Amino acid sequence: MIRGENIVKIFDGRRVLDDVSVKFDAGKTNLIIGRSGSGKTVLLKSLVGLHEIDEGNIYFDDLCYTQLGFKERKVVRKDIGMIFQGGALLDSSTVEDNIRLPLDLFTDQSFEEKMERVNFCLKRVNLPNANKLYPAELSGGMIKRVAIARAIVLNPKYLFCDEPNSGLDPMTSIVIDNLIKEITEEYNITTIVNTHDMNSVMEIGEKIIFIHEGKKWWEGTKHDILQSDNRELNDFVFASAMAKRAKANM
Repeated sequence: MIRGENIVKIFDGRRVLDDVSVKFDAGKTNLIIGRSGSGKTVLLKSLVGLHEIDEGNIYFDDLCYTQLGFKERKVVRKDIGMIFQGGALLDSSTVEDNIRLPLDLFTDQSFEEKMERVNFCLKRVNLPNANKLYPAELSGGMIKRVAIARAIVLNPKYLFCDEPNSGLDPMTSIVIDNLIKEITEEYNITTIVNTHDMNSVMEIGEKIIFIHEGKKWWEGTKHDILQSDNRELNDFVFASAMAKRAKANM
């Protein structure tokens, strides 16, 4: 479980996040949605610790992450996996080297133990023979799957995904969505996905937080979203659907 209480984040005197309180449960795909500039990405990065918040507290289970020092935070970070928007693979390293990196940084395992875990994760994301490939040799979908393998190599309790379907075709996006959901349920991970993809919302959105102008504007499930009378949420859903239709017709 991850919880944020009364989060405030200020950039250049502007409250990008304004008194936001959220709770994300383990074993579920928790989604953050909202227009560009709404604050959803800032919320994700604040929760994962990439931004220091100006007010409020963030909890990982019962541990108040906000009040921890650097050494204590490093212990928590071992339990965090992160999938960045572009994959963020090291171009000069092979697939297996990219996936092994967190093990090199955070464990004292032998090389053989590390490689056993790397191969397990590659198999789990359906890339069993990709060890020696470089990122330039991978498709967009393969890059995202390698990024997922790296994110789960330390067997994390918490998984953060920043626009995991960005730049992918609809069929590959479905594959990535399903993989994230399967891993979340299989390992009882607290997964938080930042997305603007309404297909992802309707496929895997077990809990959805809608951020509007820096505030938590709506909260519910993918079933609730179709019945909502929240005007700003409905405008966002309609605009997202129209943009996707226009892109498909180009």
